[in-house]
Amino acid sequence: MSIMVVDMIVFGIAYILLVYLVMTMIRPPHKPNKNRNGDGDGGIETNSPPKIDLPPGVIWPSDGPKAKEPAPPLEV
Repeated sequence: MSIMVVDMIVFGIAYILLVYLVMTMIRPPHKPNKNRNGDGDGGIETNSPPKIDLPPGVIWPSDGPKAKEPAPPLEV
């Protein structure tokens, strides 16, 4: 066989191997759990917002002083 035929065979095998490797790398990974509803972070669910540390003198409106009910009217 001529050297050109040998080169064509070697390059053909390399091409097939390269295509196989690329196709296996771009395929999504196999996951045994088919549940797609979760976000995948795990742990304990907390539905409350985090408590943010504010600088001194700054308060959240919900933590502010509560308005007192008006006193009953005085009869004179």
